[in-house]
Amino acid sequence: MTGVPASAAGGSGSTPVRGGKLGAAAVNQASLWNIANLLTMARLVLVPGFVVLLLHNGGYDPAWRSFAWAAFAIAMITDLFDGHLARTYNLVTDFGKIADPIADKAIMGAALICLSYLGDLPWWVTGVILFRELGITLMRFWVIRHGVIPASRGGKMKTLAQGTAVGMYVLALTGPLATLRFWVMAVAVVLTVVTGLDYVRQAVVLRRQGLAAEGAAQAEPGAGEAPEGASEETGAVAEAAGARGSAEAER
Repeated sequence: MTGVPASAAGGSGSTPVRGGKLGAAAVNQASLWNIANLLTMARLVLVPGFVVLLLHNGGYDPAWRSFAWAAFAIAMITDLFDGHLARTYNLVTDFGKIADPIADKAIMGAALICLSYLGDLPWWVTGVILFRELGITLMRFWVIRHGVIPASRGGKMKTLAQGTAVGMYVLALTGPLATLRFWVMAVAVVLTVVTGLDYVRQAVVLRRQGLAAEGAAQAEPGAGEAPEGASEETGAVAEAAGARGSAEAER
């Protein structure tokens, strides 16, 4: 007797089991109240707090804008860790798949809109960045059944440039630092557009390849027949591997 429940014998323990049963079980058994989801929830809660801090006292109080910058920085830091924790420790949940990308877009969108409302940032900059982020999110769902596009160096640079530029605009900077933040934002906008176009290109190619592979599989005699339940297990494993990572991959 090992003391392991019968339901765990199929691969929900710590030892990987061939066929992907560990990944499927991990998706089903991951608790909603895990550290990855708690970080995501904290980031969602920070959004209205950040807006209040940034707009307090007319939005031009250096002290309050410093507090807003601290809230924004915390949100950006938690964004780096929650997806990594979820993938590393099999903490992927349906809630996390939905809430993580929403939290990412919410804090950045709130910052951009508030800065444009205060007149610190042109509205067209906010429009370009938000259009790209929301458009790529929809594009990701369009191709997700065919695979996840891996994160590129340009995407990571875009995310870093956006976070740095927006953080500098949140602070009440003057003089050379105010000039520097303009150029950092310019770099962020260029990377936003370039990486967005590249993502669209890769998404179209991935979808075409996926459709071609499906067509070839259906045309081959006997293709498409698999052991009962195998397709469900394979789909669950793929979803577990790419759920949180897809949010990073689109960047």
